[in-house]
Amino acid sequence: MEASGLTLKLLLIGDSAVGKSSLLLRFTDGSFEPCLKPTIGVDFKVKKMVVDGHAVQLAIWDTAGQERFRTLAPSYYRGAQGVVLVYDVTRKDTFTGLESWLNELETYTNKSNTVKMLVGNKTDKPDREVERREGLQFARKRSLLFIETSAKTEDGVQHAFEELVIKIMQTPGLWDKNTKKQGFQLMESSQKEKSLCNAYCPLS
Repeated sequence: MEASGLTLKLLLIGDSAVGKSSLLLRFTDGSFEPCLKPTIGVDFKVKKMVVDGHAVQLAIWDTAGQERFRTLAPSYYRGAQGVVLVYDVTRKDTFTGLESWLNELETYTNKSNTVKMLVGNKTDKPDREVERREGLQFARKRSLLFIETSAKTEDGVQHAFEELVIKIMQTPGLWDKNTKKQGFQLMESSQKEKSLCNAYCPLS
């Protein structure tokens, strides 16, 4: 398989200022800027990575959380194989607003088996308003993958994207049209999932 043989479209969604852009910057560039300006419309970055021996190119769309940009959403959702739904663990309102983001996601995604991951960001901050168990319970109820992260300290960031990609690779309907010609093989990862349960929750 060629290094750029598999390209996946990922989407970052969630309320404004929950750290979507910071997560993307940390993952793609390995850096953190404490005073990032709000995203206007959409940002876009490409990241190449190797997951379980397979080279994958990720096209990651970072969407604006402000209400006035929500009308742009339908075109961004189209064709996404993975969606990262981000909230701020220090702001309860960003957690309670998750239902509306999920409803929007279900309205506009054209793939019923799109892999969804819930990410509780800013765990480095002391003034937590959303406990980990609350995020976990919400994720289980809505069949979402779940992890907590800190874009500032890098904790959980790489892990989150790797697990999202692994889950997409386990869902052949999401990528087999692009890779059938190259004979891409599915990986067996039941053992890997068990070994990562301390930080990441595969909802089998």
